[in-house]
Amino acid sequence: METLRGIIADIIFQNEESGFKICELETDSDLVVIKGNLPFLQIGETVKVEGIWVTHNIYGEQFNVNSFEKEIPKTCEDMEAFLASGLISGVGNATASLIVSAFGSDTYDIILNSPERLSEIKGISHNKAMKIATAFQEHFQMSDIISYFNKYGVGAKLAVRAYQKYGGTAVSVIEKDPYVLIDDIPEVGFKTVDKIGMAMGLGYDFSSRIYAGIIYCLKKATQFGHVYLPFEMLEYECADLLQIDKNIIAPYIDELDILSKVNICHGTDGKKNVYLSYMFGCEKYIAKRLLQINNDEFSIDENNFSTSIKQFSDFSGYELDDNQISAIKQAGKNGLTIITGGPGTGKTTIIRALVHFFNSCKRKCFLAAPTGRAAKRMTEACGVSAKTIHRMLEFSGDESEDDSKLTFKRNENNPIEADVVIIDELSMVDTLLMYHLLKALPNNIQLILVGDKDQLPSVGPGNVLHDIIESERFPVVTLSIIYRQENKSLITLNAHKINKGEMPELNTKGGDFFIVGRNTADECSNAVVELVTKRLPEAYGIDPIKDIQVLIPSKKGPAGSINTNFLLQDKLNPQEKYKKEVALEDTVYREGDRIMQIKNNYHIKWYKKDRPESDGEGIFNGEMGEILSIDDKARELIVLFDDDRCAIYNFNELRQLEHCYAITVHKSQGSEFPYCVLPLVGNPSVLMTRNILYTAITRAKKMVVIVGTREQVKYMTENDRHQLRFTGLCGMIDSEAD
Repeated sequence: METLRGIIADIIFQNEESGFKICELETDSDLVVIKGNLPFLQIGETVKVEGIWVTHNIYGEQFNVNSFEKEIPKTCEDMEAFLASGLISGVGNATASLIVSAFGSDTYDIILNSPERLSEIKGISHNKAMKIATAFQEHFQMSDIISYFNKYGVGAKLAVRAYQKYGGTAVSVIEKDPYVLIDDIPEVGFKTVDKIGMAMGLGYDFSSRIYAGIIYCLKKATQFGHVYLPFEMLEYECADLLQIDKNIIAPYIDELDILSKVNICHGTDGKKNVYLSYMFGCEKYIAKRLLQINNDEFSIDENNFSTSIKQFSDFSGYELDDNQISAIKQAGKNGLTIITGGPGTGKTTIIRALVHFFNSCKRKCFLAAPTGRAAKRMTEACGVSAKTIHRMLEFSGDESEDDSKLTFKRNENNPIEADVVIIDELSMVDTLLMYHLLKALPNNIQLILVGDKDQLPSVGPGNVLHDIIESERFPVVTLSIIYRQENKSLITLNAHKINKGEMPELNTKGGDFFIVGRNTADECSNAVVELVTKRLPEAYGIDPIKDIQVLIPSKKGPAGSINTNFLLQDKLNPQEKYKKEVALEDTVYREGDRIMQIKNNYHIKWYKKDRPESDGEGIFNGEMGEILSIDDKARELIVLFDDDRCAIYNFNELRQLEHCYAITVHKSQGSEFPYCVLPLVGNPSVLMTRNILYTAITRAKKMVVIVGTREQVKYMTENDRHQLRFTGLCGMIDSEAD
């Protein structure tokens, strides 16, 4: 580490959200470029920075700042320059000169401790003197807060958040109880705050620490799909996290229940379960609202229905059978209908027929799906615009890592203006999104939920589709007849075989379902690269980037998605002189790269590639595209998404993007790809399950190529183990219905 001192001469680039800046620092001997998290730092300030020298491949030598501290200007000349820099509101060149001329080397002490004396200067009233002092004080308070957080090694970004929340009292608030940060600043994690608490010498049994640990364990559980944790399991989890005796924890859980931070309730087995309060409210509301919608009944005109079915068959070319017609009629009469079935069983056909029927009844019908790709497929199949659920509900909240803070413009006070809502791919919808969807539905709505109950559950907490069906309280149409058998494709046939626990047909001559035998992870990853870059493109004349998708159960390991992306990027989009690129730690983003958005960004602006006047906000988790261009000077890149929307990303937002030459099977939900390559070698046994294999192969439209062994395929086909999820929706539906 080296230390530099100087004055900020210029700010080349800044991200106000994160505090990242690139600045020119004028030292006694040189003008150098510094970069790092430098919040609140402005032109004209004197700073001491600590860090290391690094060499950028384009911009040359730069000083990477690890920590910094603002310094009081030491000379009268420096103080006058600081006051005149524009940082202190109401003080320009002339006023700065008058203040320093009057008080000289005592200027700092006068402004800070005797600000009323500033009114001795002509043109400065008492009121203005107080404003100057307040601005001056706040300016150096920021420096104190940053130094305080640097002391604990938790970074300047948290200092920014703390100052925004607490102002000048941030240090005193945190000194009293650092764990309040978790409640007050949602982006702050328990382990970060606990690092401060432990460094401050607070005890392991400090009450705020135990409260925070309980909430942390419940929030962490939602990342694994759980809506609640059993009471005893929560005790053990907290004891392990906090390194305290398990018996200490129970009274604190009870107190959080009294404070309405958590809800303790009894499950169907009579044992106590613990929810985060907002998760409990979500499940309870979902149960109540579904039952309300289900109570509504609608009459249909039989003549109009028959005419509509005939018209649909005529223009679509699909001759609906009695089972399909019965499903459409049931959905037309019910307030709530669930339609479930595997690939090729006619779910999309029924949606199309329902849209046609409701149009004939003059009922306004909205279509939506959880992801952009699923909504696009719905639009193409039905000829009616479908939206993501987020866009249909019009997200309106601030971007936050706290799911309880999600807000939408469409809610019970401003419901969506529709008579019928059809949601596809419901298996992907988690508890929170289902809650917000139901809140936004008007009275007398007809709700049709469509999905494949045998696919993987949602990435977020809950198992909504499964629990609704399991409750047996609602009309469910189960489609089992396979209608889609184009050119004797084995994909649909094998999907149903696997779903029944039967071994799929492999390597049929002229078929579309193959296995390439490999035994080790290294052999597997090499085979995947060869298949994607040479064998499949040469054999079928396809684009390896646009037409082929590698789907892998696991992210880690030699054949996991992370390493496979690295290998495929090197072959499919290698480094070239004409291609710009930017490196972020161990990841290189290059023009032409295939990428995926991995978190919801509700505020990023986009525009249509061919229609710049058509614009909007929001790019959502799972949307895929290509890096169109990189602008090093502006520190931005443009991504062209698959639906022709372009979005501009600041370099500080790159962690929202991952390469997607290869993706996990979970990430593929709701999408379809022409050719899918599925490596099975080297994955942990917990991921070698039937529903992961089933979900993966149902993503393919034209061909599936498995890389691995027949024994692995057999093991996955027979392994019907599902990851345990603690959800209470089924029980709540029963309890609300009784």
